[in-house]
Amino acid sequence: MRRNGTQRDPRAVVLPSAVVPGGDGDAAAILPRLGQFAPSLTLRRPSLEISSPLVATLALAAMLACCSVLVLVSSAEPTWLVPASSYGFPGWVAGPLHGVASALLNAVVNRGGQNDLAMSDGFSVLLIAMTIAYALVLAAARTLSMRTIGIAVVVLYLVLFLGPPLQLNDVFNYLGYARLGALHHLNPYTHVIAGEQHDPVYEWTSWHNLASPYGELFTLLTYPLALVSLPLAYWILKSVTVVLALAFVALVYKCACQLGRDPRLAVLFVAVNPIVLLYEVGGFHNDPFMLVPAMAAISLLLARRYRLAGAVLMVAVAIKFTMVLLLPFLLLAAPAGRKRVQMLIGFVLASIPLAIVSVAVFGLTLPNFAQQSRVVTPFSILNLLGWLIGLGGAAPGLMRVAEVVLVAVIAFAIARVVRKRLDWLSAAGWCTVALIVSLAWVMPWYVVWLLPLAAISASARLRTTALALTVFLVLTFMPLTGTALTSAGINPMASHVGRAAASLSRRLAS
Repeated sequence: MRRNGTQRDPRAVVLPSAVVPGGDGDAAAILPRLGQFAPSLTLRRPSLEISSPLVATLALAAMLACCSVLVLVSSAEPTWLVPASSYGFPGWVAGPLHGVASALLNAVVNRGGQNDLAMSDGFSVLLIAMTIAYALVLAAARTLSMRTIGIAVVVLYLVLFLGPPLQLNDVFNYLGYARLGALHHLNPYTHVIAGEQHDPVYEWTSWHNLASPYGELFTLLTYPLALVSLPLAYWILKSVTVVLALAFVALVYKCACQLGRDPRLAVLFVAVNPIVLLYEVGGFHNDPFMLVPAMAAISLLLARRYRLAGAVLMVAVAIKFTMVLLLPFLLLAAPAGRKRVQMLIGFVLASIPLAIVSVAVFGLTLPNFAQQSRVVTPFSILNLLGWLIGLGGAAPGLMRVAEVVLVAVIAFAIARVVRKRLDWLSAAGWCTVALIVSLAWVMPWYVVWLLPLAAISASARLRTTALALTVFLVLTFMPLTGTALTSAGINPMASHVGRAAASLSRRLAS
């Protein structure tokens, strides 16, 4: 990216060799060693880059303040911020800060009338504030040291660890399926949580009539938690989830270094995304179980350990099938011939013991994708599209068309990579975008599937798309949006399609 042989574009940044382990001299000098994995080490500065470290520091402090307020408020007393609290809110669920902010909550919210409107407005304001702070942090990312970023991420995650699961009941669903199989000897892929109504976990679960949609390996990993008390299992699962979330961030850092990218921007892009903070870490969702082996597979590929990369990717697929989307692109990233075959062999060899254990424990049953794929969220892109074109939402026919289009997009992306018109990381990222768009049931945390690929990719457009998707999900899932649209008489679920989907959701939850 030079204007001529002697002048450098002032907008360009050539990353120093310090970001590549073992590098020496100018980063451009090691480009041949990185080969196809690093199409370019010369990156253009974002046009909105901020050069003040004070802005970044204040933005991170604002995010920490917002997270702290949410943890204190959600730990104080039962509120809709913690869906499980409607069934009971003992100290082991609320966490060590239980009741600390009760006086503050009473002062701000009319507890006599249980003023959910004030609570929802407050949560929406905090969510918007965190999104703005996130944008400022990214704009000033290069003014921060990696040490400062690492400390900030760890502190944010530890604060969220102290609180109850925000907005989600999923952590109890995981324990419900584990206890269903390990304690009550019922196959969680053929039986439902309603089959353990007398188990203490039942009252905190949400999908009572949905057979498990989670991967067999994840379910097996949770089985030992059924052998300890429910409070202990809950805190073990929370602890492991947060540790894995930190390991995931560390792997993003490592992959960025291996590719010669600036790891500061990559880490912040993923780690302090407001959806990652509030729904993944604060909600103790299980995506880190999948993302750690997925990013480890990418790192192993970049280290040219092809067979092990294939085996580790199979672990990610066994935890959540979504990650199978990475397989063709990792295969294309490996050199053609023997190395590519080695990766495929690793993937197949790892699948054999995993399949044997799965069949031994669960038989030939599979995760329940069929029912889950028929559930619709009001603001999934597919449902909005169906609503706008007069189909009433994500109608079954539109879902089938979306599946065909997704396959076509994947095939097109593979062809572009084969013809060397698109790098493999960007191709995997764009296919992940297509996957999210094709789903009728979309939750905010689905963006985490895309974030690491966008963070370490060479594509600025992919990063912009990931940010746009983040903003879209923040706006469509925050309470103020629902209140405003209801007041305006707008309801994407007010159709025969929406009513059928809502009826199915009630049946699965009842």
